[in-house]
Amino acid sequence: MARPPGHGPAFEGRRQEIIDQAASLFAKKGYTATGIAELGEAVGLGKGALYHYIGSKEQLLVEIQDRVLQPLLQRARVIDALDAPSLVRLRLLSEALLEAILSRLDHIWVYEHDYRHLTGTNRKRLVRQRREFEWLLQGLLEEAMEEGALRRTDPRLAALQFLNLHNHTYQWAGTRGPAWTAAHLSEEYCRTFFGGLATDREALEKLDESVAEVRGVLTAD
Repeated sequence: MARPPGHGPAFEGRRQEIIDQAASLFAKKGYTATGIAELGEAVGLGKGALYHYIGSKEQLLVEIQDRVLQPLLQRARVIDALDAPSLVRLRLLSEALLEAILSRLDHIWVYEHDYRHLTGTNRKRLVRQRREFEWLLQGLLEEAMEEGALRRTDPRLAALQFLNLHNHTYQWAGTRGPAWTAAHLSEEYCRTFFGGLATDREALEKLDESVAEVRGVLTAD
């Protein structure tokens, strides 16, 4: 579909730059404390020109949330559909979540702190997408319990524990060592999490090898 006049590649590139700057400002000051005039000054645009690119301040928040959640949710769906043991898919989901966090720290800060300022259909859509990700995670945990890989416990509580282990990484990720990649952190987090729920320690020791095999298939796709 052809873009409307004035909305070509240059327009889109400039709009993406504005979203990046907004994420940086919102992460430092908060969404409500950052005014349109301040954002306009940061990107070198007057109020009218700025609105031409962004539509509204809330739309900026929508774009930041979408940059985080939409690729992550798409990746989670692919991982969930893999023909692989549940623990392998959980490990890959952990890695995908950490990759999203480490690649966009400003966006994650806004995602975690400011999503409540969304209104109406924007907020409903975001909540629905967040819940889908949580349901995918919970479903994989339930599979692992059904398979006997993890002991029986409340799957909702297990999902919240999994998320709590990962989601606050953004708070200190800027100080992490160079070896603390998403893959490394995922390995350590899952070793801790699975270790507390594992029913077969020997199978758990072989998990890294199984993950490496399936990751190759996932990358090829």
